[in-house]
Amino acid sequence: MSEQPDDLDRELAEMEAGLAAKPIAAAVRRIGSITIHAEMVQGSEEWAAARCGLLTASEMHLIVTPTLKAASNDKERSHLFELLAQRITRYVEPRYVGDAMLRGMDDEIDARELYAKTYAPVEIVGFVTNDKWGFTLGYSPDALVGDDGQIECKSRNQKYQVRTIVDYVSAETIDPDFMIQVQTGLLVTERAYCDLVSYCGGLPMATVRVFPDEKIQSAIIGAASQFETKLADKLASFNAILKSKARLIPTKRKIIQEMHDGHDADYRTQI
Repeated sequence: MSEQPDDLDRELAEMEAGLAAKPIAAAVRRIGSITIHAEMVQGSEEWAAARCGLLTASEMHLIVTPTLKAASNDKERSHLFELLAQRITRYVEPRYVGDAMLRGMDDEIDARELYAKTYAPVEIVGFVTNDKWGFTLGYSPDALVGDDGQIECKSRNQKYQVRTIVDYVSAETIDPDFMIQVQTGLLVTERAYCDLVSYCGGLPMATVRVFPDEKIQSAIIGAASQFETKLADKLASFNAILKSKARLIPTKRKIIQEMHDGHDADYRTQI
């Protein structure tokens, strides 16, 4: 016996209500000056294109010294020309993904799942940007937590994990090597906290909560602003030389598939 129209209407209404109760995250969300690329896959070509030429949290330590000064050294200059080249060509040169990085990717998944199971559900997103300072900073969070948190997962060798537990967890702080990245991430997302998750299979997973630090973040903004000025100056110089009578001949890029140990090498930009 066929269902009555009223029954069908009621079932359709219930289905619509169920869908409304479970909203699907938009591919791109804009919150003020913040842009969240929710469905972007980290390590993909789309992700590499989104961060091409941008200062990002994972590389901010190259332009801010441990004493919170704007860096002026070989690593800073190398990064300046790397980003300048990306802005000129809109191309990110590939980097080889070795065993340590592959292990880190696997550990990140395990750490994120254990965190979600133990503490709170997480949302995996690809890339976040913020352009509130007149320039854009980028960050690839390992996950967002609720409306005001995020996590940064670190895969550690066992000696470093033991040190983390003994020296940092006990003091409720994190390895200084990660502080600039974490604070930049908080700057970009404007969230209230970041849980740094330190993971090494076979040892306890350590989680330390980090809050925004105004002093560190001010140093990051200052150094980034100076760096962007340098980039603009170098770009102007490059363009002026192109317009001059310098002996420059245009070329085309060749993308070559390289081989490694008899297998296709996995080349992609670093996460």
